[in-house]
Amino acid sequence: MHTDELGCQLRELLELTVQALGFDLVRVHYSGAQARPVLQIMAERPDGSMDVEDCAELSRAVSALLDVEDPIRGEYELEVSSPGIDRPLTRREDFERFAGFDAKIELAHPRDDRRRFKGRLKGLDGDMVLLEVTGQGPEPVIERLGFSGIAEARLVLTDELIRASLRQEEQRKEAAKAKAQTEHK
Repeated sequence: MHTDELGCQLRELLELTVQALGFDLVRVHYSGAQARPVLQIMAERPDGSMDVEDCAELSRAVSALLDVEDPIRGEYELEVSSPGIDRPLTRREDFERFAGFDAKIELAHPRDDRRRFKGRLKGLDGDMVLLEVTGQGPEPVIERLGFSGIAEARLVLTDELIRASLRQEEQRKEAAKAKAQTEHK
């Protein structure tokens, strides 16, 4: 995945702390071109959940680490959030996990005079992201996009994605309820 040098350094710095707290780091994005720069961190628990308390806990830990290490000159705003339903796809496992859903992918460099692709994720084949694209002919075409050449990718908000997200949330609630009942016995 194409990222800037500071973003890579920040990701390396934060990864172990985020993992130690039980979260997966989804995205680290620093936008320093604004009047007030913003460091955005997206994370989630391995089951895909991330609530307000999780964001607060992670924000406190990351803020303390950044205060000690001081990797960013000057003032900036720290934002810690969940990736959301129409989340960015930043890790190889994201392209496998969300196979079957619609996505938009932008390449860092054009391929055949084209940078933007939209279609249904079909997973990975080695280092290639497979994306089924329609509308270019009578049959869908599988585009093979190199993972390392992707500048940005995200899920497209569809009714299907919303239904899947609601089902997943219901399953998490059921699992938590069952765990609480087992612990009280």
